[in-house]
Amino acid sequence: MNNITLYLQGIEFATPYYFLLLLLVIPVIAWHYFFRKKMQATLTVPTTVVFQKIRKTWKVRLRWLTTCLLTLAYIAFIVALARPQTSFRLNNVEVEGVDIVLALDISGSMKAMDFRPNRLEACKKVAEEFISGRPTDRIGLVVYAGEAYTQCPVTSDHNTLLGLLQKVRFDIIEDGTAIGDGLGTAINRLRESEAKSKIIILLSDGVNNSGYIDPYSAAEIAKNMGFKVYTIGVGTTGKAPYPTPYGSVMVDTEIDERLLRSIAQETGGKYFRATNNDKLKAIYTEIDKMEKTILNETVFENKADAFFPFLLAGVILLVGYLVLRYTIFRTNP
Repeated sequence: MNNITLYLQGIEFATPYYFLLLLLVIPVIAWHYFFRKKMQATLTVPTTVVFQKIRKTWKVRLRWLTTCLLTLAYIAFIVALARPQTSFRLNNVEVEGVDIVLALDISGSMKAMDFRPNRLEACKKVAEEFISGRPTDRIGLVVYAGEAYTQCPVTSDHNTLLGLLQKVRFDIIEDGTAIGDGLGTAINRLRESEAKSKIIILLSDGVNNSGYIDPYSAAEIAKNMGFKVYTIGVGTTGKAPYPTPYGSVMVDTEIDERLLRSIAQETGGKYFRATNNDKLKAIYTEIDKMEKTILNETVFENKADAFFPFLLAGVILLVGYLVLRYTIFRTNP
């Protein structure tokens, strides 16, 4: 997947040491206001009372304008000498995505309410956040109970995937826990993937008790094909509340952690145990950090000189100074 971005960088200066000449502005201004007056002709009169009633003309009030124009012209020329440059950058970003299949247990035991509002809905919510946080990856969804099927093939269309995830519910397939079938179907979804990194996140809250594929054999196939499997055991230790038509009752929680841990170790993945909503979310966050998408960035830069506007401004200001200095604000020697 390629992503090309063109953008304009801020102005840079090829010869910034010319800015040191700006320090000369300070003594020039000081000389103008403190020493130049002593060089002007003076007239000694016995009293200045007669002059106090004379109002200053606009020429007198704006006499500072010539000095201001000359100073600004000098600054503009210095900026032009420093050679301001604009740079255009063309970024060629190559995204090496990860192909992921989520294998989600939807057996009847996922109705247990030790997660809010139940195990399945909590898993769907966290999976939705996980999918939304990986926009450059292709992700698929497999659901399993007594058998397994593909809810969504591996795709980069995450909107469709999220819509199909929301439609996952209980009792759409025969009840049971076919961990081997769920893992085998996920492997089949990734079999033709060309991604360098291919992972399966297998979630279960029970013990394998149905299906046609042995879970250990499925793990061996995943290993041989280079697929990494992260397994998650969902459920509290001991007992969990379970809904019935007569209210919730406490039922035993049984998870084959030995099997899930073995699948993860066999394929180079990792086993996690989630006992509540927060723990489940933290597990997906950890997996997200461990399986980051790789970005390769190539930058092409083209610089262009931008001194001309400053040079032109300096010329205009200098001409303005000369016109005003030797016309309107002309002084007699």
